[in-house]
Amino acid sequence: MRNIVHRHLGKMVAGTAIAVAGTAAMVAVTLPGTAGADDTGTRAGQSVPQDAGAAGAAGAAGTGDAAAGGRAVAPGVVEAAPAEGRQGKGRDPLTDDELERAEKIALSRQLFRSGESVDGDRGPQPLGVDLAEPEADEVGKPDAPRRADVTFYDYRDDTLVTRTVDLGTGKVVATGSQHGVQPPLSRAEKAEAAALLIADPLGSGLKADYKDATGKALTSPDQLQLSGAVYRAASGAQPAVLDKCGEHRCVRLFPKIKNGPWVDARQLVIDLSARKAARLDR
Repeated sequence: MRNIVHRHLGKMVAGTAIAVAGTAAMVAVTLPGTAGADDTGTRAGQSVPQDAGAAGAAGAAGTGDAAAGGRAVAPGVVEAAPAEGRQGKGRDPLTDDELERAEKIALSRQLFRSGESVDGDRGPQPLGVDLAEPEADEVGKPDAPRRADVTFYDYRDDTLVTRTVDLGTGKVVATGSQHGVQPPLSRAEKAEAAALLIADPLGSGLKADYKDATGKALTSPDQLQLSGAVYRAASGAQPAVLDKCGEHRCVRLFPKIKNGPWVDARQLVIDLSARKAARLDR
């Protein structure tokens, strides 16, 4: 295996944090690494070995058994979560049924026909469904209408579309559209950004690193664990091909090889709207 550290893209990140140099400001991005690897309990700042805890529990159980005439202690029982209803109440989180129904209602036939998703298919890209805030005169009322805000990104003209659905009546009660607004990326958008990078010559380092680490070829985003952040352009801080980032939907990826290390791809930006990748100058 060649030395990955000295490749322009392929430096493996062994720590748990990556400092991301933003164009308008320095942004610190913490990458999930080995957090939670040591899950032993602690008391007064000291780690308690699991074997010792188990032995202590066994000893306590043994004492109880002797007092009870040697009867075994019954194993603990975890009760199943209560069944989720179709309709929530008040400010309860949206149920699975409400989430699915709200998105279906919000995606009208006209919006589906005119919109475009991240991979170029018909229909805008779904981003999320959230419980809408109540109106001022509805606060605290137990019978206030439950509404859901459904957001889409239309890649046809780089528009963020928000539609508010009344879950009681099943109707869209408000629609708004905004340009230049970039909410967090959906899983599908990060996967598409990775697919574009893998197919681009700039992804050669990523593919070489994957080959070094696994002995296999990187051909699909499914082979990676993907984190990512929206990239916004700042005057003179990136190559001209990325100057529209912010108006366009652009992504900085932080890929991780499954069951392996992170790969440093901080200098690469994928413009999902233009379907192009570019390298930052700094």
